[in-house]
Amino acid sequence: MYVAVKGGEKAIENAHAWLAEERRGDKDVAELSIAQIREQLSLAVNRVMAEGSLFDPDLAALAIKQARGDLIEAIFLIRAYRTTLPRFGYSNPVDTGEMTCDRRISATFKDAPGGQVLGPTFDYTHRLLDFKLAAEGEVAPAPEGQPRSGSTPHISGFLKAEDILQDEPASDAAPGDLTREPMEYPATRPLRLQSLTRGDEGFVLGMAYSTQRGYARNHAFVGELRIGKVAVEMEIPELGFAIEIGEVELTECETVNQFKGSKVEPPQFTRGYGLVFGQSERKSIAMALVDRALRWKELGEDNLGAPAQDEEFVLSHADNIQATGFLEHIKLPHYVDFQSELELVRKLRREAEDRISPKEAAE
Repeated sequence: MYVAVKGGEKAIENAHAWLAEERRGDKDVAELSIAQIREQLSLAVNRVMAEGSLFDPDLAALAIKQARGDLIEAIFLIRAYRTTLPRFGYSNPVDTGEMTCDRRISATFKDAPGGQVLGPTFDYTHRLLDFKLAAEGEVAPAPEGQPRSGSTPHISGFLKAEDILQDEPASDAAPGDLTREPMEYPATRPLRLQSLTRGDEGFVLGMAYSTQRGYARNHAFVGELRIGKVAVEMEIPELGFAIEIGEVELTECETVNQFKGSKVEPPQFTRGYGLVFGQSERKSIAMALVDRALRWKELGEDNLGAPAQDEEFVLSHADNIQATGFLEHIKLPHYVDFQSELELVRKLRREAEDRISPKEAAE
């Protein structure tokens, strides 16, 4: 046993060394720096921060480099590192109404109160390969423009003022913390939102797409999508007031959904909500659609049996770290398990052969 263990350790060390060599690639090609990944692969960095539940662009860029671009592996690295960090307390809820918006659009009003800010987006590109990038030429400077600062009212506020958007009263109860306690069902909406914002973008996107195709009968409009930086404040007990400790970039999406009403609610619009670290438009919209689909019970709607309405199905399978661990563990040694099943199949075959007469076997 000792020899086998030592041999296994040596093989693992060699695998690690080979992995490091493969990660570096051709040494005649300049090595990627953390700053290059952070600045030029920012959307990948944003996804790692969002699903890793840690806002730190430099650490996310390091994780992407270490993981050779495998974003789920990078998310795993960030989550593992996050568990080693001390927790000093909780910040106050951020005020997205005070967001310095790089981008702010609405699909519900052409002349949105507060104005439309297209910002940096792929929405209007032609999806053609730009071979100028392969030539490594300098990018033409962008026209001068500044992010929209100051208060930017939410579209939902104007709909609520008209009393055609369901009111969602604030609760004084402290929301649960999914990073410290396991999920319990039925889950509260804050816990569902935490799970979705940490969830795999592809999975959440698939669930959201299913609602658009009729699996939840959930027609939505993007009431507002905004991207920008918000201040993070924290209460300091010794001071007796909150101080600003930094800022984070967020993407926020509020969808406006049709609602025919119920026995206790009049016909009105309802909302789905998504909030994600960094510029993560696809994820935040998908999150808002799934959030709205999961609200069927509290709104008194019918459960149509759609996957996106099944809270336990959605939230139990959204986490790509849990999914990856369970999926990839089957490639690890399972010699004992397989040998027991192999012996069982052999025994069953022998018993089946003993029951068959020679005449039946010949036929």
